[in-house]
Amino acid sequence: MNFKIKQTQKKVSSTYKTLYIKDDLVKKIEKIAKQNNTSFNNVVISMIEACINSDENDN
Repeated sequence: MNFKIKQTQKKVSSTYKTLYIKDDLVKKIEKIAKQNNTSFNNVVISMIEACINSDENDN
């Protein structure tokens, strides 16, 4: 796994967005969430942040 799942933190200012995700990808993310005892949302956010941080470090 190329990203580290963040521990659930205290509530911070957030914005609600809707995403359309392929069914097979949803199943994979749900499996990761279950294995790490965390939420689907936390896994997705961890993945997004890891990608953004990686891009920033590459530049």
